Amino acid sequence: MKKDTFGINMKQYCRDHERMVTAAVDEKRVTPELIALHTERIHILQHERLVHLIVTVMVVFVELFVTDLVLLHEELGIYPALVMLGLAVLLGFYFYHYFFLENTVQRWYALLDEMRRICL
Repeated sequence: MKKDTFGINMKQYCRDHERMVTAAVDEKRVTPELIALHTERIHILQHERLVHLIVTVMVVFVELFVTDLVLLHEELGIYPALVMLGLAVLLGFYFYHYFFLENTVQRWYALLDEMRRICL
């Protein structure tokens, strides 16, 4: 097994799992073990989503603070404006990734419902 020192590629992890589960649903070969695995993966993704939500909200608060510095304290110069711009770009990436996590969890809920209809 290849060791990745920088963590896993979350998008690829989700795509691989969803591809496997969708194939099982399409072929009507859903087992209780597969439902348990899918439920465990949903829990993992929910945790990932919660962590990203917390970090995103914290960065938003820092962005608002820096925006206050830029607008109300011009004597600080251009540095707070550069930080504000950098945080805005960072927030764009956080929102994009959180959007991906949220939509993936929603799709996986629907897959779980379909799996339960087939298996039970």
